[in-house]
Amino acid sequence: MNIRSFLKPSLFFRRCFDGRRAKLLWITGACGVLAVGLISCETLPQAIMAPPSVPGATFVGSKACADCHDVIARDFKTADHARLQARGKNAENAGCEGCHGPGSLHVSSGGNIRLIVNPRKDPETCFQCHLEIRSKFSLPYRHGVMEGRMSCSDCHNPHKGSIMKGGGATNLMGKNEVCFQCHSAQKGPFVFQHEALREGCTTCHDPHGSVNQKLLVARNQMLCLKCHFQQQQNVPGQTYVPGQMRIGTDNHAGNVAQGTCWSGGCHEAVHGSQVNSHLRY
Repeated sequence: MNIRSFLKPSLFFRRCFDGRRAKLLWITGACGVLAVGLISCETLPQAIMAPPSVPGATFVGSKACADCHDVIARDFKTADHARLQARGKNAENAGCEGCHGPGSLHVSSGGNIRLIVNPRKDPETCFQCHLEIRSKFSLPYRHGVMEGRMSCSDCHNPHKGSIMKGGGATNLMGKNEVCFQCHSAQKGPFVFQHEALREGCTTCHDPHGSVNQKLLVARNQMLCLKCHFQQQQNVPGQTYVPGQMRIGTDNHAGNVAQGTCWSGGCHEAVHGSQVNSHLRY
């Protein structure tokens, strides 16, 4: 038997990281194939992944799912995930079952939830495609998805409309509403609101994971200087503010040199203040 036909690609390449396909080096000798080795990678237009498995089940196609889940099937055509759905008999595993696993046992049992994969309870289903997000959830500071305190679908719409709850890419305040479901204290309203809040929480925070505390995208005062670049530290101990020079250990330059803009007693109300336009309590 030809070993190329024996090792089916769908089984051999269960998952390839970062959309890359491994090329195989077949080393042959007098007695046939001796070894298989990886020699290089080439970029593919899309990632290769294997759908979740349900022991003993086979694929039945998305039409069978629509018999019971008619509302989800109706709305799914508007979903960002719908672009991943393939047509035809040979692509049944690229529809609903691409995320929920083969559904024959689920269908024949009348909808037994133990015989189908629920990504809400197991984020590894999402990580089959979103490998870079899996790595972020391995960082020191992250949301509690891996611990089971929340799921991907708390923030994302897999079945309808934009994948981001709250609207499309231009609806920044709508995206903030996703965060405000849990972080209600940061919502306000504030008399003096931090402008960054209007641009979106992700201006300062990485929602999946970060090496910095509070999921910040940059450390200490460097986070603020991404926007407030007019305030610069050109030399250690000196901070330039337009129209004046603050030097040494005075309350502005000294505190910034020691750590953060918000923990040094200056701009503690980073999301907004009710009393001070400089974001102070």
